[in-house]
Amino acid sequence: MVRSLLIRGMLVGFIAGLLVFGFGKVFGEPPVNRAITFETALDKAKANAHVSMGMPAEEPEPELVTREIQATFGLFTGVVVYCTAFGGLFALVFAFAFGRVGDAGPRAFSSLLATAGFVAVYLVPNLKYPANPPSVGEPETIGHRTALYFIMMAISIVAMIGAMIVRRRLAQRLDSWSAALIAAVTYILIVAVAQFSLPDINEVPEGFPAVVLWQFRIASLGMQFVMWAAIGLIFGAVTERALEGARGLPANRILRPIIR
Repeated sequence: MVRSLLIRGMLVGFIAGLLVFGFGKVFGEPPVNRAITFETALDKAKANAHVSMGMPAEEPEPELVTREIQATFGLFTGVVVYCTAFGGLFALVFAFAFGRVGDAGPRAFSSLLATAGFVAVYLVPNLKYPANPPSVGEPETIGHRTALYFIMMAISIVAMIGAMIVRRRLAQRLDSWSAALIAAVTYILIVAVAQFSLPDINEVPEGFPAVVLWQFRIASLGMQFVMWAAIGLIFGAVTERALEGARGLPANRILRPIIR
């Protein structure tokens, strides 16, 4: 059963990847192109400044992959592989958590799991360290910035798991609404402390168009939202239909005994 869920999750992730690619091609590529144009102009201005001071101009680095390939085949490959892998991971988490966290059916639980994943894995970490287009960020600090981002992500995921455990335990003594509210407040407090404790990063070059930065980050948010929404909704629907069609019983009565 877990194997079939994994395969189904990867197939759903592939479909989500196609949707994300379309979204990224329409909304993500324009701000990337504008950022690259700014970067090219900035490099040219630096080269001219070196020449005016009698210094040799730096030779541009050779382009290993053309921009045309990056915006087409490269984008398609990266997005589809990423979404397919996430779909498989989502299916494994679904298989482990279904029946242990709440009493929702496959479709509802898949949607809730996708929402929690979107918030914990992407939204909260990006509130602290948002995605940046080309020319934003110093190359020397990429390792430091990446480490801080993953630290924030790890804290967010652990806090989300802890909040779910708190909700489940409180639900035995309180009503569902109060338990969920306390769990949500617990999560918000933990990530708020982490957000204020971790250092800020501000490496936007002077003169970089604010609208381009905003458009890029909105497009990045949109691509992640499309991925999580597509995986959560499609996976829940096909899993519920497959399980109910297999034995003619409600899906939650079939899946829980097998996974446990």
